Amino acid sequence: MELAPAALTLPDGLAVYRRTAEFTSETIPAALLRDHNTKPGTWGLVHVTEGALRYRVTDPRRQPGERLLASGGPPGVVEPTILHHVLPVGPVRFYVEFWRAADAS
Repeated sequence: MELAPAALTLPDGLAVYRRTAEFTSETIPAALLRDHNTKPGTWGLVHVTEGALRYRVTDPRRQPGERLLASGGPPGVVEPTILHHVLPVGPVRFYVEFWRAADAS
C-alpha cells in the first residue's frame, strides 16, 4: 500500500538544520520503531543508503499506509507533527535530515 507522502516534496524556503547519525538494523533507536512525530514546522527526509526500510504513517489525520524506502530511491518525506514509524527490512543503513524554515533559528 503506497502512502500519500510518497508524492510529497519539501516546501520551498526550508533549510536542513540537523542530520542524525547513520543507523543500521542493529543500531536503530527503539523510538523510531514506535509511533513518533516531528515538531510543528519540522520536516524530515529519510535517506536509505543500503537495504530497505518500511515507512508507515499511522496518524489519524492521514490515510494509513506504508512505503518501502530503498537504497538508490527517493527519500521518504516526513510531514511535521504526523505520527509515523519505520521498520527495517533485513540489513539496512539510513539517516534522517531535519528541515525547517530557512529563517528559523
